[in-house]
Amino acid sequence: MQTSTQTTDHMMRNYIIGFGLALVLTAIAFALTATKALGLTSTLVTIAVLAIIQVVVHLRYFLHIDFKSSPRENILALAFTAVLIVIMAGGTLWIMFDLHYRMMN
Repeated sequence: MQTSTQTTDHMMRNYIIGFGLALVLTAIAFALTATKALGLTSTLVTIAVLAIIQVVVHLRYFLHIDFKSSPRENILALAFTAVLIVIMAGGTLWIMFDLHYRMMN
């Protein structure tokens, strides 16, 4: 049986690993934009992939959601979050393109 100290140490180790991964992923994205090492399209695709990996890192290490045996509530919460993000990002793009169209006339 695990003691509370072992559990606390395990949780702290997970938080440190998650923080390190998040920090590295963010540093890579900033370095790509600062050095302009890749072309524009390659940089955008790489940053998008890094952002998806960042979301997975946060879900796994900070929210403690594993994708092997998630209860139904976790799956519903993730689906609701995804719908909200799509609505917010889609609405933002819609507004920006509409404003661009109106400014061009």
